[in-house]
Formats: sequence, C-alpha cells, structure tokens
Amino acid sequence: MLTGSQMRAARALLNWNASDVAEKVGVTRQTILRLEQCDGVPPSKTQTMLALKKVFEDGGVEFIGTPEDKPGVRFA
Repeated sequence: MLTGSQMRAARALLNWNASDVAEKVGVTRQTILRLEQCDGVPPSKTQTMLALKKVFEDGGVEFIGTPEDKPGVRFA
C-alpha cells in the first residue's frame, strides 16, 4: 500500500496537481488532499488505493520500500 508521503512525492515527481490525480482516479480533489495528509497508509477503500497506485505507475513512478521501512518513489 501507498503512504501519504509517497502519494505527495509521486505527484510532485510527475508535476501533477491534486485535480489531475483526482480526475485520473475518479475521486474528488479533496479526497486526494485528505489521503496525502495521512502519516503512513491512509484509511481508504482498497479500490481507491489500487487505482492511485496504477495511475502513478502508468505515469512512470516506481514505489520503493514498504510503509514500515523507508517508503519512497522514483522514476521507473
């Protein structure tokens, strides 16, 4: 699963704003911002988190580490 900090970093890496991500995932901008503010894995539907991961990966981001052990992002 993704952490809030990984989502913020992935969005910054791709130079996307919260509205861009929200549109691609099919949720509201407020949902994206709320999820990004969480420390660790945000409380959200699994479906939403999987959609977020796919959108970022399709954009060229690779998620590294685990939520418990130095989570991060980089270009794939």
